[in-house]
Amino acid sequence: MRTVLWTAGVAAVVVALIFGIRSLLHEDTPVRVAVATYQDLVSTISTNGKVEPIQAFEAHAASAGTVQKLLVREGQHVTAGTLMVQLDDSGALARVATARAGLAGAKGSFQDMSQGGSQDERISIAGDLNRSRLQVQQAQLDLSTLQQLQAKGAASTSEVSAAQSRLATAQANMDAVQKRSTARFAASDKTRIAAQLADNQAGLLAAEKNLAFAIVRAPFAGIVYSLPIRAYEFLNPGDEILRMADLNRMQVRAYFDEPDVGKLVVGQKVRVTWDARPNRAWHGHIVHTPSTIISYGTRNVGECLIAIDDAAEDLLPNTNVNALVTLQENPHVLSVPREALRTQGTQNFVYRVVKNQLVKTPVDVGAVNLTLVQIVHGLSEHDTVALNATNSDDLTPGLSVKPVQ
Repeated sequence: MRTVLWTAGVAAVVVALIFGIRSLLHEDTPVRVAVATYQDLVSTISTNGKVEPIQAFEAHAASAGTVQKLLVREGQHVTAGTLMVQLDDSGALARVATARAGLAGAKGSFQDMSQGGSQDERISIAGDLNRSRLQVQQAQLDLSTLQQLQAKGAASTSEVSAAQSRLATAQANMDAVQKRSTARFAASDKTRIAAQLADNQAGLLAAEKNLAFAIVRAPFAGIVYSLPIRAYEFLNPGDEILRMADLNRMQVRAYFDEPDVGKLVVGQKVRVTWDARPNRAWHGHIVHTPSTIISYGTRNVGECLIAIDDAAEDLLPNTNVNALVTLQENPHVLSVPREALRTQGTQNFVYRVVKNQLVKTPVDVGAVNLTLVQIVHGLSEHDTVALNATNSDDLTPGLSVKPVQ
């Protein structure tokens, strides 16, 4: 019995020694940690875009000609109404004169038709009508006379018949002249003349518009930012003359990837940067969210318009810029790095570090951005949470750890 007790005691001591040695040799798992702190949590998305003026003007040559006067230079400020360029307008003047002559002829034809013909034609028809009336009157008198003579036996039946035939002919001639004076033109004739008049009016309007294009004036105050022509240079129809804009009123046409389109709201703040000026940033807001999805290179994007609020003639048209949209701002909220958050099923939790051991702690999550997550419930300020082990160990509840930076 005493031998059994002695053997059991030795075994217990051996086990205790083994565990003691293993405990002394065990190393705590090194883990990166962070502290829960109150800070501003801002959610953003970024993309690229192109700058364009809100108020812009482009002038193009309406017809072939030369530059007679060039009164501005590239980069010049101009006021509304300033004469900037004058082109050779001799050809345009000739086209206006031709169009006016054609319109005058069309108006004359329309007026003649409305009145039943030209003045000469109306006079001729009136003369023909008077003659035909006299012929009818004479034929009626001759017929009446012969009918009286026939009653007395002094005229034959054939003579009376001949007189009746002459009266019928005279009456038919008079009816034809009367019809010619009152219904000379058919409805199709009136439609044709009206169409010719409208065509000539449109031709004159186009010719006058081309003439007006020969003189280029500033429609509003702004800056001439593109002037590809030179004095006395020959221009073909459609050639660009100049571009001007109000560079204090600019916008960005930004291209957001399809998954981000639903996050955009009119009025959201935007920060715009340009690689050519890395120390300068512009600020604006969304004025129009995408209304459809389009293909943009290899991307499916929605076009969004961003008004620049602080443009000062230092953001050039057609430049490629970066746009950072603020989706949500949460000032002074308790936050931890996103990599501290873990999910098991529908439950969110973190590992708090308490006396160098991990304690699984359920948390309620609020706003999230690319680097931080808001903790609504479950943690207090200055609580230390584990991010990840610096070796291959998995983080588990109760694990002994050694915090490292």
